[in-house]
Amino acid sequence: MSTSPDQYRARAQTLAAQGQLAEALRTLQDGIAQHPENAALANSAGNLAMKQPDYPAAAAFFAKATQAEPATLEYAINLAIALSAQDRHDAALDALRPLEEAGAADARYCSVRASSARATGDLAGASEWYDRAVALEPDRAKALHGRARVALERGEPDAAERFERALSRNQSDAEAWLGLAEALDAAGRTKEAEDLTRQLVAQVPQWIAALRLLAQIRLGKGDTDFASHFAEAEEKMPADPAIAHEHIRVLELHDRFADAMEGAELAARRFPQDQSFPLLRASYAGILGDDDKATQLFEDLTLDTPERWLLEARYIIHRGDYGRAEHLLDKVIANEPWHINAWAVRDFLWRLTDDPRSEWLHGQEGLVRMVELPDAEAVLRDAVPLLHRLHDNSAFPLGQSLRGGTQTRGGLFERAEPELSRLHEALLDALENYRAALPAYDPQHPLLRFRDSGMVITGSWSVRLSGGGDFHAAHLHPEGIVSSALYCELPKGLHDESDETAGCIELGRPPPKLRLDLDPRYTLQPRTGHLALFPSTLYHGTRPFSKGRRMTVAFDVQHMGNPL
Repeated sequence: MSTSPDQYRARAQTLAAQGQLAEALRTLQDGIAQHPENAALANSAGNLAMKQPDYPAAAAFFAKATQAEPATLEYAINLAIALSAQDRHDAALDALRPLEEAGAADARYCSVRASSARATGDLAGASEWYDRAVALEPDRAKALHGRARVALERGEPDAAERFERALSRNQSDAEAWLGLAEALDAAGRTKEAEDLTRQLVAQVPQWIAALRLLAQIRLGKGDTDFASHFAEAEEKMPADPAIAHEHIRVLELHDRFADAMEGAELAARRFPQDQSFPLLRASYAGILGDDDKATQLFEDLTLDTPERWLLEARYIIHRGDYGRAEHLLDKVIANEPWHINAWAVRDFLWRLTDDPRSEWLHGQEGLVRMVELPDAEAVLRDAVPLLHRLHDNSAFPLGQSLRGGTQTRGGLFERAEPELSRLHEALLDALENYRAALPAYDPQHPLLRFRDSGMVITGSWSVRLSGGGDFHAAHLHPEGIVSSALYCELPKGLHDESDETAGCIELGRPPPKLRLDLDPRYTLQPRTGHLALFPSTLYHGTRPFSKGRRMTVAFDVQHMGNPL
C-alpha cells in the first residue's frame, strides 16, 4: 500500500518540529517522487527549503506547485517571495501577474507585488499595490512600512507620518525607525532626525546605515567633525572592522586623507588579519606624498586582488612606472572587463605614454557632445522653480563630489511631480539623439559596445552651486556607461568673467589625489537648456565661478538589455 501525500506531509511536519529539517525535506522529496502532480507536497517542500534557507530550491519547489495548480494564489505568492529573496524581482512579477484579478483582493499578494515592483524601480506601481494591501488589511505592518518607504523615495510630504503609522503597528521594526529619521530629515525636522538617529546608533552601534545617516545630518548642519561618532561606535564594538572601513571611507570621500590614514593605521593594528587596511595605508601614503612609505607598504602587501592592483597602478603611474602600471590595469580589466575606474586610469596612462588607444577610448568624434534639450524653454520653465524648492530643503551631501552647494535627495526621477516626468521624457529624447550619433558599434569599447542597445536613465539628482568657490571635484560615476549634466540655470554674465573657464565642466583632468600633471581632455562651456553627455570612463569636475547660481540636473545612463 503506497503512502499518501497527507501522510508524507504529516511525517515531515513531525520531523521538522523535532528540528530535523534536512530529514523532513527528504521525506517530502520522496513524497513528490511518488506523487509528482501533488501541488501541496511541492509547496510544503518549498516552505521547508525557505526555512533552511535555500531560496533556489524553494523557488523550484514552488514553481512545481504552480505548474500543478496554476490558479492557486498561495503558490504563486510563495514562488514570488522565493524569487525576490534571490533578487529575481522581474521573475517574481512574472509569477504574480497571471493571477492579478484574484490577487487584487488578497492583501498578501498586493504587498508582495508592491515589494517586487519597488525593487525593480517601479515606484508608481509599488505605491498602487501597497495602497491596495493597506485598504484590504489596514494593520498590515509590512505594507505600511513599504508604502512609507515609497513615499520617502518619491518625495511625498507625508512620509514621516506614514512611518509613524507603520511603527504604531510594529514598534520592533528597526528599519522603519531609520526610515522615520530619514523622513524627518527630508522634511526639515533636523533636530528630531538627529535625536532619533543618535538613539538608533546608541542602541545598535554597528548599524552602518544609521552611522551614515547621522554623518549626513551632522554634515548638513555644518558640523566640521561630522564623522566623530564612528570612532565612538568603534570603541563600543571593537571586534567589528566594518565600522572602521566605513569611517575611513567617509573621511576619504571628503578629502580628509590624513585623518583617513590615521584611521587606517589604527585599524591595521586592531585587525592584523584584515589586509584591506594595509592596502588603504599604502594608498593614502601615496596620496599624501610620502612616496618612500607608500612604495614600501605596497611591496609588503600580501593581498592580491583587483582592488590592490588598481590602487597600486594608480599610485605608480605618478612614479613613472608605466610598464608595471599597465600590467596591473590589464589584470583588473581581465578580471572585470568593464571596470569604469580601471578604464579611467588606463586613459591617463595612455595619454602620458602617447598611446594612440587614448584617442580610440575618448577621442572619437561623437563620444563627447553638447546636446540640446527638446522643448527646453517650456520644460525648464516648469521644472526650475520646483528644483529650487527642492534645493531650499536640501543640504550638502555626504560622500559626493560637491565642494559647496546642495544636492537634491534621493532619485530625482523617482519623484511624483509631473514637472519632473516631463523633464525625464525630454532627457530620454536627448539621450537617444546622442546615442544615434555615436561612432560605430565596437565590442571592445566600454561605451560603444552598447551603441546599438537602448539606453535608460538610472540614478538622477540636481546640484545647485553658488559663485564664490562652489565647484565639483573631479570624480567618476562608476554605476553608468554615460554621464551627464543638464544646464538648467546659469549665472548672468558667466561668459564675461576674467577666467574664460569659469563654471565650465572639465573632462579628463585627473583628481589631485592622483598627483598627475595632465590638463583636461575637454573643457565644455555650459549653455542653458543643453546637456553635456560623455563616457562615464572620463573623470569630470567643474571650475568655480565668482557670482550667481548654477543649477544642473545630472543622471547616470545604463544600457537596456544586452549589447548587440
